[in-house]
Amino acid sequence: QVQLVESGGGLVQPGGSLGLSCVASGSSFSILDMGWYRQAPGKQRELVATITNAGSTKYEDSVKGRFTISLDFAKNTVYLQMNSLEPEDTAVYYCNADLTSNDWKIGHIEFWGQGTQVTVSS
Repeated sequence: QVQLVESGGGLVQPGGSLGLSCVASGSSFSILDMGWYRQAPGKQRELVATITNAGSTKYEDSVKGRFTISLDFAKNTVYLQMNSLEPEDTAVYYCNADLTSNDWKIGHIEFWGQGTQVTVSS
């Protein structure tokens, strides 16, 4: 059993900053990659940022230079630091993790968090 628990969402003014955290816990596992996705009302879920266990990152074009994703292996936690927030960033942000474990029959499994609301408004 693996759980992803997000925190850090809230209301922020345009131009402000917000930091999201996602902690993976449960059975023993190794991280292949983790990332953040978001879904705004009436829109499809989209990739925000991902990071692999080797440190490679990928960002959605609109957040490049504003958002930073990082991974703390010691804490099994992925972070998303969001700066210069815009109203268009308003969405529910979901943590995603692609994990593997010697205890699992399946080679790797993808998990999702419950989501945390980020609202950018003046």
